[in-house]
Amino acid sequence: MKLKYFEDTDTLYIEFRSDDIAESRDLDENTVIDLDAQGNVCAITFEHASKRTDLHHLTLEGIAA
Repeated sequence: MKLKYFEDTDTLYIEFRSDDIAESRDLDENTVIDLDAQGNVCAITFEHASKRTDLHHLTLEGIAA
């Protein structure tokens, strides 16, 4: 899993899996979900992330070894 923040565009990209993207769906005008060919969520993109998320605090819980 990867989190990437692009300050120049205020975009947060959360990648859950690195599979090939088969389809992207707009959840709303500022959120896109990427799916693989089987319909599994691969990534989510948040535009205007600093206004819509708490970018200054990141908590990880239950990390598998």
